[in-house]
Formats: sequence, structure tokens, C-alpha cells
Amino acid sequence: QVQLVESGGGLVQAGGALRLSCAASGGGRYAMGWFRQAPEKEREFVAAITWSSGSTNYADSVKGRFTISRDNAKNTVYLQMNSLKPEDTAVYYCAASAILNLLVRGLSDYWGQGTQVTVSS
Repeated sequence: QVQLVESGGGLVQAGGALRLSCAASGGGRYAMGWFRQAPEKEREFVAAITWSSGSTNYADSVKGRFTISRDNAKNTVYLQMNSLKPEDTAVYYCAASAILNLLVRGLSDYWGQGTQVTVSS
């Protein structure tokens, strides 16, 4: 059983930066990614990375501003968020799946509890 714990959320001004972390426990080689859900909106895909870090995917809305990476020795995936905008405000969730395509589609096997990111204008 994989457990995911996110950290790093907070309040930041527009144009600022935050780095989210997701620590995984339970073993296995999983693709991992980030989703977000703003109030009264559906959860949406943000970014994903394969276990080997050989492939990454990004939502168009964050391309060029967000970078996903991972350190398998630490069982941790990161989301570096730069040039933040008020519309990036949401609860950010970490996800893991054995199959990247399922993860990107939101059909992950495992989810974290979420961390709040608030971007003020």
C-alpha cells in the first residue's frame, strides 16, 4: 500500500514561487504526478513524471512556469511553481500510478491528502 504525504503549500503573492513535495512510502516503481482542485471546480491534471524521470507531462496552463521532478532515493516528487497567478489557487494533490496514462487521466491508484496553495493578487 502506497501512502503519499504532500507538503510545501502556503500563501504567496502573485509572481512568487513555491515548491511542493510529496513523500511516498510503501515501495514500488510508480509514475507520479500532481493535480489541483479549486473551489467549485473539478479536479484537474497539473503535471506527471515517470519513475525513471525520462518523461514528463504538463497541463498547458502551467507549461513554462511549473517543473516536476523526483528523487527516487528519497521517494519524493517535487513541483516547483514559479510565476504564480491567482488562478493557481487550489488544493494540490499528489498521485501515484503504475501506468502513466492512467495517472494523467486522473485514474491513479493512490492519492495524498492535499496541500493548500493560495496566490494573492
